[in-house]
Amino acid sequence: MKLISRLFPVLLVIGLLASCQSAPEEEKPLYLTYNTFDEIAPIFNNESDTTYVINFWATWCQPCIEEMPYFEQLHEEFSEDKVRVILVSLDFEKDVEPRLIPFLEEKQLQSDVALLLDGKYNDWIDRVEPTWDGAIPVTLIYKGDEKRFHGKQYANFEQLSAMVKELM
Repeated sequence: MKLISRLFPVLLVIGLLASCQSAPEEEKPLYLTYNTFDEIAPIFNNESDTTYVINFWATWCQPCIEEMPYFEQLHEEFSEDKVRVILVSLDFEKDVEPRLIPFLEEKQLQSDVALLLDGKYNDWIDRVEPTWDGAIPVTLIYKGDEKRFHGKQYANFEQLSAMVKELM
């Protein structure tokens, strides 16, 4: 009986620890929604030692979809470095349920995905890059005050990777 009374607290602690470890992990949301550009604007001005790769895309844009694997590969290969990939979807609100969500679920993107619903493009495009004509895909890569703007589809992963390495 003494042995059981001594072991009970130990078994209780082990049981509690086991139940804590088996608690389900919080799932990362598929995307975060931003209704206005002002809500998402801070991602363009981070003063840190992280290199930010911000790609504007949409599910209806074939060149965007073709280059998407390059961003996922970048996210994976630079996961140990201070590189953050943010995929900003410009899908229309009416396309979120029928197109965007199924696309994100199928592709299981690991990069951060933001949905920007602000359709007043002419009001904010110049705030991203004055030379941007509004076409997508486009990518802004920056670290501190240094930035690179790529106003078309990437030809391959090496092209994207090289631009990121310039700022690391």
